[in-house]
Amino acid sequence: MTRPFLRMALVLGLLSAIGPFAIDMYLPALPAIGAALHTDTHAVQASLMAFFVSFAISQIVYGPASDIFGRKPPLYVGIALFVIGSVGCALAPDIVWLIGFRFVQGLGGGAPIVVPRAIVRDLHTGAEATKLLAMLMLVFSVSPILAPLIGSLIIDAAGWRAIFWVVSAIGVVGLVLVAGALEETRPAADRARSDVASTLRAFALLLRDARFIGLTAIGAFGIAAFFIYLANSSFVLIEHYGLTPRQYSLAFSVNAASFIGASQFAGKLAEKHGLPRIVSVAVLGFALSMLVLAALNFAGIDGLVPMIVVLLIGFGFLGLVVPTTSVMALDDHGEIAGAASALMGTLQLVLGAVVIAVMGVFVDGTARPMVAGIAVVAVVSAALTRWTLGGRVRHAERRTSAAASDEA
Repeated sequence: MTRPFLRMALVLGLLSAIGPFAIDMYLPALPAIGAALHTDTHAVQASLMAFFVSFAISQIVYGPASDIFGRKPPLYVGIALFVIGSVGCALAPDIVWLIGFRFVQGLGGGAPIVVPRAIVRDLHTGAEATKLLAMLMLVFSVSPILAPLIGSLIIDAAGWRAIFWVVSAIGVVGLVLVAGALEETRPAADRARSDVASTLRAFALLLRDARFIGLTAIGAFGIAAFFIYLANSSFVLIEHYGLTPRQYSLAFSVNAASFIGASQFAGKLAEKHGLPRIVSVAVLGFALSMLVLAALNFAGIDGLVPMIVVLLIGFGFLGLVVPTTSVMALDDHGEIAGAASALMGTLQLVLGAVVIAVMGVFVDGTARPMVAGIAVVAVVSAALTRWTLGGRVRHAERRTSAAASDEA
């Protein structure tokens, strides 16, 4: 890989990690926030859901804006808004204010997650785009792997409010990166062809594209599984299994590392087997793993170690699904990459927020609702893969067999 390729992956990965850092560093603090603000689990989870909702809604604006004005201006606006929301969270006097400022924080956090995907599409397609996205995810992995641990250390040293001051500083660093390390990848000539009307036409086109919607939905239900884990794991692992915040952060990091580590093989596997085949096999492995986890729990095997091991395997398969479905969904829409990235991100995150809300109804203090919910969305993702890619995979296999026969 060339130095510019690695440099771009580093910059885009760090920018993409800004929003998720505000989620992952915050997770070990959820029980402590509930106690400090004298509120219950559902209200604290509402602060997480508020972030997800605004994080999703904002992408539908930032993506098209990056097509119209270029990739950098929306990043400046979004990250600045993220910093304002983070400072507000640090100063929030009660849970209502915290939920409100988390919503503001999410409105800003959408920009540095949606625009980098459009930049990847500006620069590459196919296997090369998958490699860059996987490299981006490797840098991005600093959030789910290190953020919970850093968050637990900050809580021990200075309390939960200090987390938001640190996140504010991270946002400021993001602004510096955009200003000094990121070049504009949307040429002025392309921007001239983009406006609000063209954006609406782009959304209409994308919503009629069954393949785009199918691929987006596959990734959405896969990501929803991770969102279920995000929203419930701190309560399950800390309150049900008795882990300390620091032990929880280490357990969370193991599963996140599996997700990110597997994603690094996506590009090479795509070159050898093709993207449709990789998605089909990985989604099947993901669904089967999560069904095994649910079966163990319902059979009375409610141990921490079996759960972490099976999640490690399942999230490893999921790490192959997310970058490949994203690349495939954007491949046919280079001229409207910002709008396509925005719609994909919005649909996926809205689904994640809805799933979190639904799961909140079933929370009972045990691991069962969490593992059952993960299994359900994993099976839905597998069914969508069958519907979206079944024919394409069979066609690719026939083509490969024909080529092998010709060589023989």
